[in-house]
Amino acid sequence: MDNNGISVWIKGLVAAIVGGAANAITVIVVDPINFNLAEGIGKVAQVATVGAILAAAAYLKQSPIPEVKQ
Repeated sequence: MDNNGISVWIKGLVAAIVGGAANAITVIVVDPINFNLAEGIGKVAQVATVGAILAAAAYLKQSPIPEVKQ
């Protein structure tokens, strides 16, 4: 895979991570008392982290790390 292909792959991985982390917004909507940006920011960060890890794992399953041709 050429450098352009790797660039596209990295952009896809970053997009998956950002999208997974953005899903933390749903817990703020569902349970704003326990998950909020004032007192519950730690909980929101945990949910965002787990979402990002799961999205990255799903992306890597679908699009494994490409081989670099030298």
